[in-house]
Amino acid sequence: MFKTLSADLKTDLVDLHSHSTASDGILSPEQLVSRAKSRGVSLFALTDHDTVGGIAEAQRTGDRLGIDVVAGIEFSSLWGRRSVHVVGLNVDPQSESLRQAIVLREHLRQERAERIAGQLEKRGFHGALEGGRAQAGEAVLGRPHFARWLVEAGHVEDMSRAFKRYLGAGKVGDVRVEWPQMAETIETIHAAGGSAVLAHPLKYGLTRTQLLRLLGAFLEEGGDAVELLCGRQNPVQTRELRNLLLAAAETAGKPPPHCSLGSDFHQPEQPWRELGCVWLPTDVEPVWNLWHTLHREQRSQTSLP
Repeated sequence: MFKTLSADLKTDLVDLHSHSTASDGILSPEQLVSRAKSRGVSLFALTDHDTVGGIAEAQRTGDRLGIDVVAGIEFSSLWGRRSVHVVGLNVDPQSESLRQAIVLREHLRQERAERIAGQLEKRGFHGALEGGRAQAGEAVLGRPHFARWLVEAGHVEDMSRAFKRYLGAGKVGDVRVEWPQMAETIETIHAAGGSAVLAHPLKYGLTRTQLLRLLGAFLEEGGDAVELLCGRQNPVQTRELRNLLLAAAETAGKPPPHCSLGSDFHQPEQPWRELGCVWLPTDVEPVWNLWHTLHREQRSQTSLP
C-alpha cells in the first residue's frame, strides 16, 4: 500500500489525481503510469471514479519503471443535496469497507446510466445505452462514455459539445443520483486506511460563502486534505482558496488542512490537465506528510519491546 518516499518532495513532480480506462480515462493504467514517468512525475496516484480496478496494474508498472504509485479512488458523494467528489489516497484496495462502498456505487451508476440513456433516447439518439456500454468496455459506465458515443455516432462534433448540449449541468443527461453523504464517504476512506481529500473545490460553481461552508463541513466531518490545485488554474484563485481554507479551519476550530494536488488527467492533448502540470506552494503542508507521520508511528510501535 504505502511505499517509501523521498524525504522532501517539494521540488519533485507529484500528481495525485488521474483517471484510466478503469473508469473514464482513455489510457490504460500501464500507459498512464508510463506517461507519468516520462513527464518526470515521482509520486503518482491513480484515482479512478468509484473503482480500484486499475490499481494492481498501475502499481506493477510503477515497480517496473521506478515510480511510486499510491492506491487511490475518487468517490461520488453528496454534501446535503449537492454532488461533490472525495478522493481517497493511500487506501487499502482490499478493504471490506471500500469494497462495499464500490458495490453500492456500481449499482447507483448502473441506474443512472439507464436513466441517461432513456433521456437520450427521447431526444432521438437510439441505442444510447448499448453505445455507452461499448465505449466503457469493462470500465465503470459514466457520462464521458455517452459523450464519446455521441461523437462516434456523428451526433455531435466533439465531447465538449456533447456535454454542453446534452450531458452537462442542467441538461437532459444531468441525472440526479442519491450518492452517499460526504461524511459517510470520509468514514469509508478512513476505514480503508486512507486520507480523505476534497477534490477540485473550485469546480462546483459555488459562491464564496457556499465554498467556505463546504470547506468547513469537510473539516468538521473529519476530512484530511483539500485539493489546492487541480490542473492549471489562475494563481489568484489558488491564493483565494488558501485564504478560504484558513478561514474555514479557524471557524471549525481545526488546524489548517493538508493540501493535495493533481491534474485530473483523463486523456492526452489537454495541456491544462497534463500529468505533473502543477506544483504545491512550498509553504503548505502536503498530504503525503500524513503518510510519513503514520508510518513513522507504526515503525516506532513495532520497535517497542
